[in-house]
Amino acid sequence: MTNLPNSVKSSLDAASVVSKLPDVVLIQDEQWDHIKKWYNMTQRELQIAKYVCHGLSNLQIAGNLKIQQGTVKTHMRNIYRKTWVNNKIAMLLRFVEASNTLHTSLTPQVMESVPQA
Repeated sequence: MTNLPNSVKSSLDAASVVSKLPDVVLIQDEQWDHIKKWYNMTQRELQIAKYVCHGLSNLQIAGNLKIQQGTVKTHMRNIYRKTWVNNKIAMLLRFVEASNTLHTSLTPQVMESVPQA
C-alpha cells in the first residue's frame, strides 16, 4: 500500500474541508420553510438537507458545521426516516417535488387574468 504525500493528507483533513455552496438554487428559502414544517424537521436537519441538496458530501457538511461525520450520518438517517426515502437523490427529488407543489399553489392562475373574447 502506498502512502499519500503530506499535502494530500492535509487536504483530506475534515477541518480543511469548508466548502462554498454552488450558485444554482433549486429550492427557495420560503420553500425550505414549507419543507421543514411539512416533514417536521429540526433546524439542524434542515441545514444538513440544504447542504446535501447543494451537492456537498458528508465530510464537507461536517467541516462546514464543525461536527463529526457520524453526527451528519445520524441526521441523514433521521431525514430519510421523516421523508420516507433511502438515499440523497431520492431526498432531493422529494424536496423539489414538494417545493414545486408549494410554488404552484402560490402562483396566481394565468388563465383567470386572460380576458375572454
